[in-house]
Parts: sequence; C-alpha cells; structure tokens
Amino acid sequence: MPSLLRRVKSKMFIFAHRRTLTLLDGEYGSVFKGRSLDFDELRAYVPGDEVRDIDWKATARHGSPLVKRYVAVRRHAVLLLVDTGRNMAAQAFSGECKKDIAVHAAGVLGYLACRHGDDVGLLHGNAVASKYLPPRSGEENLERLLREVDASASLDSPASGIAAQLDYVLRYLKGRLLIVAIADEFLPDASTESLMRRLRGRHEVLWLTVRDAELAAEAGSQMQDSTDVGTGRGISRSVAVDSKVRAAYAAAMLKREQGRRDVFHRLGIAEEQTTGSENVLTAVFSLLEKHRSGTFTTRTFARGGTRAG
Repeated sequence: MPSLLRRVKSKMFIFAHRRTLTLLDGEYGSVFKGRSLDFDELRAYVPGDEVRDIDWKATARHGSPLVKRYVAVRRHAVLLLVDTGRNMAAQAFSGECKKDIAVHAAGVLGYLACRHGDDVGLLHGNAVASKYLPPRSGEENLERLLREVDASASLDSPASGIAAQLDYVLRYLKGRLLIVAIADEFLPDASTESLMRRLRGRHEVLWLTVRDAELAAEAGSQMQDSTDVGTGRGISRSVAVDSKVRAAYAAAMLKREQGRRDVFHRLGIAEEQTTGSENVLTAVFSLLEKHRSGTFTTRTFARGGTRAG
C-alpha cells in the first residue's frame, strides 16, 4: 500500500515553495516559544534570582522567600484530535472526501512536528467510541497514525460527535499537550463549548475545520440528488435549486457561521477552515499564525450557492 506520509510530502512540495515551508517551520516553532519550560521544584531564594519566579503562596506558608525552578522541555507532545465519525466520510467543499483532507492536514501538522523532534499522538473517534494512540517520535509512527485515520471514517461509522473525544482528553490524558483538532463544520452546543473551554485551560488548542460541500446550487447546474450523511435525509435536486429554499438556507448558514466564530472567539481558540487538500498548507500556516498572534478571525470563502451543515 502506498505511503500516506509520502503522498502528503509530495503535495506539500507541489503546492509550496521552499520559502513557504521554511515559514511554516517557523510558525510551528513559535507555538512553543515561552511555553517550553516545565516546573521542577521550589528552592530558597538567592540574590540574582528573578523576582517574577518567587512563589508568593509557598513563601507565605514557609516564612522565607521560595522561587520556582524550571527545566527546559526539549521534546513536546502533539496530539492530533481527529473526527472519524460518519460525517467525515461526506463530501467536502472541494468535492473530495472530508476524511482524505483530514489525513492530509494531519500529515502536514505531524510532519512539521517530526521535523522539530516532537512526539505525535492521535485521538480519534465518533459519538460512541474513542481510540487513543500515545505520542511517539518518528515518521514511521506518523504513517501509522495516518493509516488509522484513513481506515476509521466511513459511511458505516457511527455519527460524528467530537464532544466524546474532548471528554476523553479531560478524563484520561495528563500533562500539557499541543492539541490540534481536525473536524467537520459544526456549531458547538453549550455542553461541547464547556468541554472546549476546560480543554483550552489545560492545553494549547488549535482547531482546523473541514468545510462542508455545496448542496444547493444554481438552477442550471449539473447537481444531482444528494444525502446528508449525518442524518441520512435525502436532498432532492428540485428542492436544492429552488430560489426561495436557497435564500433561506444561505441565511441559516450565515447565522450558523457567525455563531461558530463567536464560540471560538469567546474561548480564545485559534480556528481556521480548509476547503480541500490544495489549500491545507495555507490553512495550517494561517492557523499557526493566528495562535501565535492571538487573533481569531476566520477567513471567509466565496460561495456559489449554499452548503449543507
């Protein structure tokens, strides 16, 4: 079977110049700047120590100044949190399968981590089950993770429900992680938003959204009947091209998109969207840049109609 990682690398070098890859490396490295020290122990203050390192609560209990001692973290742990529910077997905005775009995005991010000597793990699943593969080093491990994602999302899978994977992290995974979530386009409900907020408090979190397909089109288009894989409901072409239906659906999708942006902005989580494998590199670069700079405005894409949720 052809190597998925080799395919990812080939696309990276086709769609990007060497300078772009260098910039990507720089943006990835910047994620950890100022966050690469772990607490080691408390010790007595000595002249020359930084005042900002004094642990004031411990000092009050002890009766004399104590400072926090840190050690450098030379290898970081990156967790790819990937939706592999039924929704990811649907068609994306580009016409590709969402799963294929997720594999490509996970490959790009994992490859950047490998280039920096970091460990990469995977947590994936659907609304009823999650599977965790702990972070390890090397491209052989990354290939195994990509194959796991590729083999797990199908039309026979249970529906997507990334709240289950968020809950898994909060319950079972210890230590600070860089978590990159890759999921389809959905509006988090109050419960999921609460899980995301707790996750953001414990870890570095970035979010990459795979855009939905266009399911409503102009009357003269070649669009056929389609099915929402999440609900199993059919969408007939005659309904999809109706001008009133298209207008109402466009308004509903615009409202949902604004709601999504508001959620990520409230939580302080950098989010970016990708429409297909050809713009994954651009989306990853933008995502890393947003996380570094603390800006959370998502790019908007022109639409030739409306799209399904």
